Amino acid sequence: MEHVIGMLLGTEEDWPSAFEGLMRRLDPKIAVGTDKHSFSVERMTIEPFNLRAKPRYSLVIDRLAHWYYNPREWVKKAAIMDGVYLLNNPFTFQSMEKHTAYCAMMRLGLKVPETWMVPQKQPPENERFPYTARKYNRPFRLEDIAHEVGYPLYMKPFDGGAWVGVTRITDDTDLHARYDESGDRLMHLQASLENFDVFARSLSIGPETMVMHFDPDRPMHDRYQVDHEFLTPELGDEVITIGRLVNAFFRWEFNSCETLVKGAEVYPIDYANACPDISLTSLHYYFPWAISALARWSIFCAATQRPMRIDQDIATYNAIADDATLDYEAKLSAYRRLADGYFELERYREFCAEHLSHVDQVMVEFVESDEFDRLIVDTVTSTFPAHEQERFIAHYRGSLAAWARDQRTGVAGPR
Repeated sequence: MEHVIGMLLGTEEDWPSAFEGLMRRLDPKIAVGTDKHSFSVERMTIEPFNLRAKPRYSLVIDRLAHWYYNPREWVKKAAIMDGVYLLNNPFTFQSMEKHTAYCAMMRLGLKVPETWMVPQKQPPENERFPYTARKYNRPFRLEDIAHEVGYPLYMKPFDGGAWVGVTRITDDTDLHARYDESGDRLMHLQASLENFDVFARSLSIGPETMVMHFDPDRPMHDRYQVDHEFLTPELGDEVITIGRLVNAFFRWEFNSCETLVKGAEVYPIDYANACPDISLTSLHYYFPWAISALARWSIFCAATQRPMRIDQDIATYNAIADDATLDYEAKLSAYRRLADGYFELERYREFCAEHLSHVDQVMVEFVESDEFDRLIVDTVTSTFPAHEQERFIAHYRGSLAAWARDQRTGVAGPR
């Protein structure tokens, strides 16, 4: 069985090139039962399509359909009609807007900060709006809502990404100024968790999660800190549980989650990213892990013919949330069992041990190759201004070389 892994891409070049390079080097030939599986990778094009046409792809890594409607409708058709495996369920894209994800996780009892939604400052351009507003829209005082949430707070778009439109607000004057600037964007007001200890950002690909120490105040190239012991094992496991719960609940298999840790408490603040950041310039040290995990999960799903799940078991999760005999820790444990079951964690581990135990070593050799060095140089020269390129080429060469050394000595690995 020849499996073609398709990539729906926008402007990205670094991780797709690295993924293609790793898959070429792996050239996996895997026997599952009586079936023998081989794999190739292809960048997909966007064009008219017959709804009854049978796609050539076994699995699609989609980085485009969350905003581009033509490929969105293709992946929905491919999931419904053809069983093509997608790493994120296209029917929950609206849930990738933060609002639905906040509501779902509040319903399950997670410690989401107090959050309100407020109407757009600039109303929608619709001839029916003035009549509807006059008849049904209740007037409100924005500062009253802010005082209910409490200062300081964050104003953030309900469907935002990449920190666009996120502002920290400390008083009524600033509140009104930022609201005026928000225009026609629908916004949340969310309480700020002050004096937290750690900002953790976890990237999940299938059942694998890398929890990273994140500093949003630093430049983008330096936000992910190389720090392997910034959380206790117990807190690290809770962060992984929350991320895996979110992903299993919505059928997302390629997502990132942001959590704040204060003392022994974990507070999820953002966990809906249809297109999580896996660029080399952002992840640096952690970039090879992301590419390796993406290869492992893609090969596993295709070779085992894992069925695409587009339905959700919301009632099953809610039953745990409503069980008064369970405390918070017991509910997390029950959610974790559901999530591990969805991702077939044990089967995945056994498959990797049998067929893919060499992936990390191949990735180390790839990172140390001239081909990967050219990828670093090409990425830096296309990203940074000329006067900064020499410095950043050295920076990323050093960071990736450190990862390779750590893998050879067993210093670090995915949580």
